[in-house]
Amino acid sequence: MGNAAIKTNMSAEEFLAWEAGQTERHEFVEGEVYAMAGAQARHITASMNVAFALRQHLAGTPCRAFMADMKVAAADSSDFFYPDVVVTCNQADRLGQSVVTREPTLIVEILSPSTAAYDLGKKSAQYRRIPSLSEIVFIDLDERHTSVYRKGNDGLWVLHDFDAGADVRFDSVDLVITAAALFADVDDDAPASAG
Repeated sequence: MGNAAIKTNMSAEEFLAWEAGQTERHEFVEGEVYAMAGAQARHITASMNVAFALRQHLAGTPCRAFMADMKVAAADSSDFFYPDVVVTCNQADRLGQSVVTREPTLIVEILSPSTAAYDLGKKSAQYRRIPSLSEIVFIDLDERHTSVYRKGNDGLWVLHDFDAGADVRFDSVDLVITAAALFADVDDDAPASAG
């Protein structure tokens, strides 16, 4: 989640039309518009590592991985989010003019201290309501830890933790990413400057 709401009581259609003309990205939650905060280099690097691994793995299949600028609609299409990486295997999603993914298979979020509670809470709850979604991945850069939530055949979500140094498995796309590849070139958080 980003900064405070810009405008309230906007419809989903109004939001999509309005946001198409904006230079910055915004999420739309319960009728409120939130400006997305810029990401740090380490966050972007980890996102690229995941997206590149997925892109290479999915080459020649009907599935595509997208980064950052692809919106995901909540189950009822009233809220819209920008995950760090999203995979869809739906042709309409891949060719959509409005770049709104409505049938994601896999969503990846890189956690940051300012958004972790929201990502793991309310946003995760919204994601879990999307019928097509099979996995939600949360990557903690500081701990080098990855949490993968997988939806079982019974519809229940099960947590699979991958500690620092462990390879991470995405069952939804049959991919294993090594820890070295996942965290390649991701620097430790820079220390605060002395005052």
